Amino acid sequence: MIEFVFSVLLLSGIAAGLAMILVISEKVIQNYGPCKITLNKGKKELTVEGGKPLLTTLKEQKIFLPSACGGRGTCGVCKCKVLNGAGPLLPTETPYMDDKERKEGVRLACQVKVRNDMEIEIPAFLFAIQQYQAKLAAVEDLTYDMKRFRFELLGPETMDFVAGQYVQITCPAYKKGVDEVSRAYSIASDPKDTHFVELIVRRVPNGICTTWLFDYLKVGQPVQLTGPYGEFRMSDTQAPMIFIAGGSGMAPFVSILHQMRHVGSTRKADYFFGGNSVRDLCLGQQMAEFEKAIPSFTFHPVVARPHPEDNWTGQTGLVTEAVKRQYSDLSGHEGYLCGSPGMIDASIKVLVGLGMPQDKVYYDKFA
Repeated sequence: MIEFVFSVLLLSGIAAGLAMILVISEKVIQNYGPCKITLNKGKKELTVEGGKPLLTTLKEQKIFLPSACGGRGTCGVCKCKVLNGAGPLLPTETPYMDDKERKEGVRLACQVKVRNDMEIEIPAFLFAIQQYQAKLAAVEDLTYDMKRFRFELLGPETMDFVAGQYVQITCPAYKKGVDEVSRAYSIASDPKDTHFVELIVRRVPNGICTTWLFDYLKVGQPVQLTGPYGEFRMSDTQAPMIFIAGGSGMAPFVSILHQMRHVGSTRKADYFFGGNSVRDLCLGQQMAEFEKAIPSFTFHPVVARPHPEDNWTGQTGLVTEAVKRQYSDLSGHEGYLCGSPGMIDASIKVLVGLGMPQDKVYYDKFA
């Protein structure tokens, strides 16, 4: 019995010693020392400690690349050009790169480790991205599976953004088995209301971030945001516009309509909003108020499959079918789309088929 206990203790000691050696070896091997990162041909230079992913390293330097998966390499959003110092393209990156991106040196910042001096290029607007401390100020039910969240900014206390942009919200590890992640949501706020950020969020079944927002986050609790991100916005032309969205794709158009109201826009805009049933429609009263304030704006709710008890008298079928019923020639129009990849791809096909130039179709495609 004594020999058995001694053997167990001996093996445990050996295992612990090996584990310690591995930890020490890892720290020694991964201690790359100071590394210099040159951004955008010398616009900014950083001296950092090597060993961490580029995405994490830049975040620690207050440069926030968009990322929806928390750095796991599963969203393909944190792309940037690495001109040198990154090593060969990794198998975890190749599914997210087309041939042009591979030739240009585009990489996933979460997969590239800083091991030596590097030269990278990022969009200039990312230098203006900030991290915000905020708190949940209010929650409003919009439908059975959508809510509007209003966040008060605490530090910095204001955010200047362009209608159509988005923020990333950090979802903490709120229960066992859930790691911290970031998710992107379009801003639904009035651009003049710079002290608050509003988001329209649709619950994703078993979604990490939407479960936290809907079931765990309470009014008054702290939240961390970064932003604003994105190039989705109204053009500066006077071309008539077609908006198409469904679900939480409503968000950027609420912000754009606030902007149109403020500037007294007379630009023609038709907004086709689709839902599977009447219970998927929302913000009808606010859309009616926008119609009064913006005479050139018309809201077109469309229900794919209304139930008899809904007594729905409005347009039915797919939202793209409603567009085809109203227009025969969109060659002089611009299209603005927000929603799922399937909805956006179908909408582009219809708009281009009606004569809209493809380069006049702007969209924010949800991942």
